[in-house]
Amino acid sequence: MVEKYSIRTDLALEEKERFEEENVEVQGVVLEEEYDEEREIRTTTVKIKTENGAKTMGKPVGTYITMEAPNLAVPDEGYHREVSVKIAECVEKLLKGKWKKRSKDEDISILMVGLGNREVTPDALGPYVADNLNITRHIVREYGKYAMGEDEVTLVSALVPGVMAQTGMETAEIVRGVVAETKPDVILVVDALAARNSKRLNRTIQIADTGISPGSGVGNHRNAITEDSIGIPVIAIGVPTVVDAATIVNDAMENLMKEMEHSEALKGVGVVLQGYHAAEKYELVRQLISPHLNGMFVTPKDIDDTVKRISFTISEGLNLLFSRNEERGEMTGQAHNHEEKGI
Repeated sequence: MVEKYSIRTDLALEEKERFEEENVEVQGVVLEEEYDEEREIRTTTVKIKTENGAKTMGKPVGTYITMEAPNLAVPDEGYHREVSVKIAECVEKLLKGKWKKRSKDEDISILMVGLGNREVTPDALGPYVADNLNITRHIVREYGKYAMGEDEVTLVSALVPGVMAQTGMETAEIVRGVVAETKPDVILVVDALAARNSKRLNRTIQIADTGISPGSGVGNHRNAITEDSIGIPVIAIGVPTVVDAATIVNDAMENLMKEMEHSEALKGVGVVLQGYHAAEKYELVRQLISPHLNGMFVTPKDIDDTVKRISFTISEGLNLLFSRNEERGEMTGQAHNHEEKGI
């Protein structure tokens, strides 16, 4: 019965949690957790190692790193610098071995693709990250890498392809054309995601080496941007900015059932509802709120400031990763000691 229903989420961590709640062991999936007390960041790595695990999870084989930073939505410059450093570390971990030089004198080329619709704030994360990225490809091609003051540089270019309603083209088609012309070594895709738990909105960052299917979290499936479809490695970075109405009602129902346990008159109703699997309860909620609320997605009221702030945090992490080693060491040291220096 459980397989019949699915709870809408882009986060591999939430898929794994769903099976754990139902006491179902997923073969071929490994979970690793790490908590950084200094940065107050919990990092969970979900590794899907087999095709069986991928089928059960509904996600491709690969590594999914989820950073949970409770204060990510708070305008704390020092904390966001800490998150930027952690983003650089996680992306570098997934890139390791994927961006091998074609020759000794050739520098690595990165294409960052900012997915989403700039006109819709919860979906504007990708374009905003591209706005703040340090673009270097044109400078190096025009003046040489020594114009950057470095012996080794990373050629960074960016693309904001918009959405099909604006261009009439699949995003994957646009990316394939740019890749064929510019020949980057790796693609970094940034997009807004959907979550099944409202507490993760704007507080979670997922980094995966499996690419991305634009719009899948809101039921608007487009052609996937993956290594298989594009021809080069694809790293995806996403932040959940919306939940659907059914998720919010479902969370409220879960809280109601907990309260029912303390009520003699309503305890029987709570016991009946608790007999449902999580996916079955979610489907029940979807049916109860249909048809008027089924297509509704909800985002926090301060999403304008939050998306701009988080997009800057992500872009700073990428700028840190692609800067020269001396600067990276200096910035990392600053991030770890920002409280002592009063930053």
